[in-house]
Amino acid sequence: MANQKPKKKLDPKKPKFSAYWIYAAIIIIFLGLNLFGDGGFSEPAKTNPAEFKDYLSNGDIEKVEIINRNQARVYLTSEAKEKEIHKKNIEPGFLSTGDSPTYTFQFGDLQNFENDINEIKKENNLNTVVTYDTSSDVIGELFWALLPFILIIGVWIFIMRKMSSGAGGGAGGQIFNIGKSKAKLFDQNTDVKTSFKDVAGLEGAKEEVQEIVDFLKQPEKYTALGGKIPKGALLVGPPGTGKTLLAKAVAGEAKVPFFSLSGSDFVEMFVGVGASRVRDLFKQAKEKSPSIIFIDEIDAIGRARGKSNFSGSNDERENTLNQLLTEMDGFGTNTNVIVIAATNRADVLDKALMRAGRFDRQIYVDLPDLNERKEIFEVHLGPLKKVADELDTEFLAKQTPGFSGADIANVCNEAALIAARKGNKAVGKQDFLDAVDRIVGGLEKKNKIITPSEKKAIAFHEAGHATVSWMLEHAAPLVKVTIVPRGQSLGAAWYLPEERLIVRPEQMLDEMCAALGGRAAEKVIFNKISTGALSDLEKVTKQARAMVTIYGLNDAVGNITYYDSSGQSEYNFTKPYSEKTSELIDKEISNLIEEQYKRAIDLLEHNKDKLSQLAEILLDKEVIFKDDLEKIFGKRPFDKEIAETKPVKKKNSLPVENGQDIKSSDGKDTDEEGELTENDSVNK
Repeated sequence: MANQKPKKKLDPKKPKFSAYWIYAAIIIIFLGLNLFGDGGFSEPAKTNPAEFKDYLSNGDIEKVEIINRNQARVYLTSEAKEKEIHKKNIEPGFLSTGDSPTYTFQFGDLQNFENDINEIKKENNLNTVVTYDTSSDVIGELFWALLPFILIIGVWIFIMRKMSSGAGGGAGGQIFNIGKSKAKLFDQNTDVKTSFKDVAGLEGAKEEVQEIVDFLKQPEKYTALGGKIPKGALLVGPPGTGKTLLAKAVAGEAKVPFFSLSGSDFVEMFVGVGASRVRDLFKQAKEKSPSIIFIDEIDAIGRARGKSNFSGSNDERENTLNQLLTEMDGFGTNTNVIVIAATNRADVLDKALMRAGRFDRQIYVDLPDLNERKEIFEVHLGPLKKVADELDTEFLAKQTPGFSGADIANVCNEAALIAARKGNKAVGKQDFLDAVDRIVGGLEKKNKIITPSEKKAIAFHEAGHATVSWMLEHAAPLVKVTIVPRGQSLGAAWYLPEERLIVRPEQMLDEMCAALGGRAAEKVIFNKISTGALSDLEKVTKQARAMVTIYGLNDAVGNITYYDSSGQSEYNFTKPYSEKTSELIDKEISNLIEEQYKRAIDLLEHNKDKLSQLAEILLDKEVIFKDDLEKIFGKRPFDKEIAETKPVKKKNSLPVENGQDIKSSDGKDTDEEGELTENDSVNK
C-alpha cells in the first residue's frame, strides 16, 4: 500500500463535464431555429381584408404573397413606407431583413379574394404583383415526429444511469439498487472518534479485537511466524454490554475501510435480494482490502437452518446465510477481509457459521463486575458538566450490581435529569440513588389512592420481607424498604446481594424464604393472604423449578438436567421426560416452596413483636433504611466483606431468574420485592 502512486487530484476550479450540457445545447439550438428561422423576432403586423383593400386602392401595396391558399403577406412600396399610417408597423425588429412583409392576415375563399384583387387593380390601373407560395414548419413537424423516440431514449438513459450508480437516490432509485449492499463505509477520511479508551472494562474482549487491529496495521509481525489473519470474530453477550461500542472502537482504531450494517439489512421482501447484498458487500470489501465488515445482530440471518421452515418452501434467510457462509470461507475467499459480528442470541446461530475458519474467535462480553462498573461510571460521568465533589464511583458501582454499560449510562443521564428537576447546581449522590430506584422500580406514584387497610397490609408485607431476610444468613442484605407505589408495584424492598459466581442450594433456599416473607407476614398478622405476592410467587416458582430441572439440586429427581443449551428443545412438541417424572418434578417443586413458606412463618411467629414494630415505623415514615432495622433487631450477625473477583464464563450455567413487575390475573397491581441481584434484569 505504501508503494501506490498518489492519485491525481482534480482541479477544483475546472468545471466537470456533464451530459446535461449536451441536453442544454440541443434545447438552445431548437429554440434558436424556431425563433430565428422566419426572420428572427420581426413579426408582420396584423391587418384584415377590409384594410387591405383600402391599402391596395391607394396604391400602397407592391406585392401580395399568398401562403397556403388562406394567408396573405403584404409588401408595401417604398413611398407607402414613408406614410405615417404605415411607419409604426415597419419599424425594424431584431435580425429583420429589408425585404420582409409589413402586414399579414387570414382570408376565406381564395377565388373570391383573387377576384377582389383583380377588380381593384383594374379600377385603379395598378401593377401589384400577386405570388403564390406554400410554407411548412419543417422543424416543428420533425420535432413532433421524433418526440416519442426522444422520450423513450431519455427514459432508457435514466434507467441505465440509476442501475449503474452505486446508491439509489431516494425512493425512486431504490428499486434499481435493491440488490446493492446497505453497508455504511467508514475509512480514514471519516470522522470516527471512538477509540479503545472510550470502552471501559471489557479487558479480555479488547485484547482479542486489539490483536485484529494490530494484524491489519502490522501484518508482517504475525505472518513472519506463519500466522494467518483470523477470518472473523463473534461478539456474544447480553444486551447493553458494549458489543456495538467495541466495534465502533475497532472502526476508530483500525484505520482501514470499515463496513457497518445490521443483519436485518439483508432481509427484503424480494426473493434473492439478501444473497445479492451479501455478494455486493464482500465485493466492495475485497476491492478496498484489507478491510473489516461489522454485522450487528447477525442472528437476523444466521439462525440455524431448517428449524423454523415447516412449510418446506424456499426460505430467503437460508439463501442469505448460505451466501454468507460461502463468502466467509469458500473458494476464492479473500483473506484480507475480516468479519466482526455481534449477537445476544448465540444459541440460535447455525453451527456452520460458528465453526473455525468463519468465526475463529467467539468473544464473550459479559455484564461488568464491580471494578468494571467503576470504570464505566468514570467514563459516563465525564460528559456531566457539574458533579458533586463527594460523589464516590466505587459506592455507585456497589449500588448497581447486574447493570450493563448501557444501564449505567442511563443512570448517569437520569441522575442529571433528576438534579435539574430539583433545581440543584450539581449532580449529587442522592440524585444517583434516586436514578437507580427510578430505573429498577419505576416512577413514584405518591398520588395513587390506597385505602388505610391496604396500606397497612402493604406495610406488613414489606416488613415481612425485611425481617426474614435479616434473620437468614444467605439472604441479601437490606438497603431500604418503601411502601410508596412505584411503577406497577405497591411497595418494594431493595437489597444489595453478593455477586456470586456459583450458587449453593442453601443460598437459593434462603432467597426463596425471604421472597415468601411478605405472604407469610400477611398470614401471621392478619391470618389472611392476598394477591399482592404474585411476583414473589413467580420468582420462587422459577427458582424451585431451576433447582429441580436445571441444576440437579434435588435428591428425589437426582443429578439430571433438562436444560438444553443448544436451544433445540424450544422446537420440540414433547417433553424430555415421562409423565411419571413430570408428576415427581411438580411434587418436588411444591415441596420446596411450601417448606420455605413454613420456615418463613416460623421465623415471623418468633419475631412477631419486632415485625409489628418495623411495620409501624414503615407506616409512619413510608421509607426505612438499614439503620432502622439495626435499632430494632440489633447488628446483623451475617454481614461480611464481599471479595469480588472477575467473572468466569461457565458454559452450561443458567442464571436464576428473579421476580418482575407484573399484574395479577384480576388486574390488581402486585407487590414486588425489588432486589438488585447480579442476574436481575435492570428493567424489572
